[in-house]
Amino acid sequence: MIRKERVARLAEELRRRGLDAVYIGPSTDLEYISGLDTHPDERVRGLMVAKDGRCFAMTPLLYREEMVKAFGDVPFYAEWDDHEGFTGAFRRGCEHLGIVGGKIAFNDGVRAVDMLAVRDTMPLEMVNGFDILTGQRSRKDDEELEIMRESSRIVDNVVAKLQKFIKPGMKERDVAKKIAEFFEEDGVTQMSFSPIVASGPNGSMPHYSGGGRVIEENDIMILDLGGRWKSYCSDTTRTFFTGTPTQEMRDIYEIVRKAQAAGEAAVQPGATGQDVDRAARQVIIDAGYGKYFFNRVGHGVGVAVHEGPYMIEGNTVPLEPGNVFSVEPGIYIPGKFGVRIENLVAVRKDGTGEALNHFTRDITICGE
Repeated sequence: MIRKERVARLAEELRRRGLDAVYIGPSTDLEYISGLDTHPDERVRGLMVAKDGRCFAMTPLLYREEMVKAFGDVPFYAEWDDHEGFTGAFRRGCEHLGIVGGKIAFNDGVRAVDMLAVRDTMPLEMVNGFDILTGQRSRKDDEELEIMRESSRIVDNVVAKLQKFIKPGMKERDVAKKIAEFFEEDGVTQMSFSPIVASGPNGSMPHYSGGGRVIEENDIMILDLGGRWKSYCSDTTRTFFTGTPTQEMRDIYEIVRKAQAAGEAAVQPGATGQDVDRAARQVIIDAGYGKYFFNRVGHGVGVAVHEGPYMIEGNTVPLEPGNVFSVEPGIYIPGKFGVRIENLVAVRKDGTGEALNHFTRDITICGE
């Protein structure tokens, strides 16, 4: 059902920005407002929210039952059939809200071709609304935080199972397939993203997407995974070993472990995303590996696995209670191996950080 309190806060944001309405297409924004987990296609559907909090739902007849079940008692459904196209229904909805000719934002769930079709059939001023829910979504309430704690507990459980499961001789893709099975055992049927299983030299590519390498004795591997529980994502990374790490591996692992801990410790009252990035990054720079860490330290997590706020140089906005984000420094040495450790951290009401992941960050050998 439409979350009325979220719509009310969105309407307040529209008034603050001087907008008459926002149209939200299939996206995590729409899921946040309504709980409807859907995907864009050529049939236009979504939700228009006006600055006074009134709404209309766009729905092709093909999806009407699904939309009504998800949205409930929305005052007006702008329905359309395949043979007529959607623009007439869109205009009828705008007329119902009295926003024809108004200043309307469109979120990133709307195709450009559909926006152009609307522009050609009715007068209005279109603006970019990709970030219109960013601030609201980044401040999780107590209910959302509790869901994310449980989501993180589940992924920690999956990581523990992987430690016992992984053996030399398996292919990376065998491990990736098992990750989905382990999530299903805990009632999670949708991944936050395609899991990363990067062994040996493949670990030097932070977002490695292969799967054919055979895991070897005394190997090192990065495991980056997450699942969606009640619409909210988990996201964690651990680096495992299948035998005895070399001294170089141990040394680099310890640098990354300290960097990750420093990033978490930087979450204090008044801290910014830049502060968290710098705290973790400085540990790696001081150890002489700065050039091998070339991405931001973290990103917000919620209904989407990547959302605000971002732990990155240049983000000088103070963190707020309810923010949830990753702290995931790494060192990636081309052609050799990589190490990454990642926890999600929530900002408490007093401004300090609460780690949502609790699987050990110490050196972990598979099978032990």
